[in-house]
Amino acid sequence: MEENSVNLDAERIVVLMSAISEKRDVGAFEILYRHFYPRVRSYMVRMTRGNRVLAEELAQETMMRVWNKASLFDGSKAQASTWIFTIARNQMIDSVRRGVRPTFDPNDPAFVPDEFEAADTKIEREQSAAALGQAMTTLKGNYAEVLRLSFFEGLTHSSIAEKLNIPIGTVKSRIRLACEKLRNALQDDIK
Repeated sequence: MEENSVNLDAERIVVLMSAISEKRDVGAFEILYRHFYPRVRSYMVRMTRGNRVLAEELAQETMMRVWNKASLFDGSKAQASTWIFTIARNQMIDSVRRGVRPTFDPNDPAFVPDEFEAADTKIEREQSAAALGQAMTTLKGNYAEVLRLSFFEGLTHSSIAEKLNIPIGTVKSRIRLACEKLRNALQDDIK
């Protein structure tokens, strides 16, 4: 179909729509197409903010929808131009819905955590560290040493056993008892 624009009055458009709807008249559709396609394409160029490729595609889809849905047109409810541009608008909305969604950017400033620790969190952390340090001084040397090796140096139980030359069961028992003593000492500080 050529894109030679045709100007039609409202009565002629209704007659063409009836011919398309009732007889599937290709000639009537061609005339309607030449009239509306350039207008729909211009509308789509504005709606897509200048994306001419997408505008052409959407205008084509709109005109195909007019051909396929012509039987749904009711001239008593709206003018043909209103009905066609409503189809065009809906095509645009469908296109946006089908569109590519932006990918998640972990470096987006909205998702990057603040560099500074909140004052109340910092004070709470410092108080907890001080209380834990104070509670650690109440532990006997053997218990404090296994905790230091396990939690501060990150050694495994078997590595601690080798380093201290004691059975692994003893290492586990000392860690468990040391944690219980720390828990009791910290609870006493809270009371």
